[in-house]
Amino acid sequence: MCQLLDIEQPDALLAYLRDHGHIAPREQPLIRTLAGGVSNRTVWVERSNGEAWVLKQALAKLRVSVDWFSSPERVHREALGLRWLAELAPPGATPRLIFEDHTHHLLAMQAVPQPHDNWKTLLLAGRLEADHINQFGCLLGTIHRRAFERREEVAPIFEDRSFFESLRLEPYYAYTAGQLPAAAEFLHALVEETRACRLTMVHGDYSPKNVLVYQNRLILLDHEVIHWGDPAFDVGFSLTHLLSKAHFLPQHRAAFAAAAVAYWQIYTETLGDTLVASFNSRAPVPGPRSSFEARAARHTLACLLARVAGRSPLEYLSEATRARQQEVVLALLANPPLTITELVNQFISKL
Repeated sequence: MCQLLDIEQPDALLAYLRDHGHIAPREQPLIRTLAGGVSNRTVWVERSNGEAWVLKQALAKLRVSVDWFSSPERVHREALGLRWLAELAPPGATPRLIFEDHTHHLLAMQAVPQPHDNWKTLLLAGRLEADHINQFGCLLGTIHRRAFERREEVAPIFEDRSFFESLRLEPYYAYTAGQLPAAAEFLHALVEETRACRLTMVHGDYSPKNVLVYQNRLILLDHEVIHWGDPAFDVGFSLTHLLSKAHFLPQHRAAFAAAAVAYWQIYTETLGDTLVASFNSRAPVPGPRSSFEARAARHTLACLLARVAGRSPLEYLSEATRARQQEVVLALLANPPLTITELVNQFISKL
């Protein structure tokens, strides 16, 4: 059995790149470890010809304060996602895959050119731009719509949801249910509903931290939990970040609330009325509380809880702020809002 490469060791990575023919035998690229990720080793490599790559290697044990494990095989799901998003997403919205290594569980993709900004960093600084919100909604809507249009071809490829289970449903919903008995029934029911709903390609990590802004365009990263499932999860997961930042930045609260509503509107406009109606009709259980929008609202509530009481709490919220967000969401669970606008308004007013 070969010894597993650690790409955060520069000498080992350099030898690997040369030995596998990814760079010339005497080439001396610049290598720099990138910080910030909890689930991968991530390294930036700049070649002598000016070409730059980002290498990712999946970790079996994630870098968080509680035990959280997931198979390193998930990096190959990300490579598969990169290949398909090159067709389904708008041109230039995702990096190009360079190579993939199944032995060492790593991939290399084209680096986004400098200068660029991480969108999460911009938002935390209060730099909220309407065009970025529009792009965020349009990008997700385009992926969901185009994947649904090609569902007979795409669905079988992304049928496996094991990484979504280990990186989302268990650490976000099941773990939070164990921490908060008052939310357990709601969260367990949502888990079962999510497992039963298979409508289109779901990114599973659609978050501002996974978006870079280059020349005022959004570029989407981190596709390791991509699968065929319920698009309402992507909506709730992403809305959570806008609403949590509204909580964190009270001076910008109204702007973030308006952005959350605008994001939902742009997203549904991109889907189109026909596809929204189809997502409604394909709900796992009938009734107004299982409409697509109502499911998205429930996922938003669940993710708002998970990001303060789950395995991966938002690092920018203080202990007191997390406690307040938990209190507000638990109060909303008694009668969950059926629309995104209603959810946003109630969440903001209760803060």
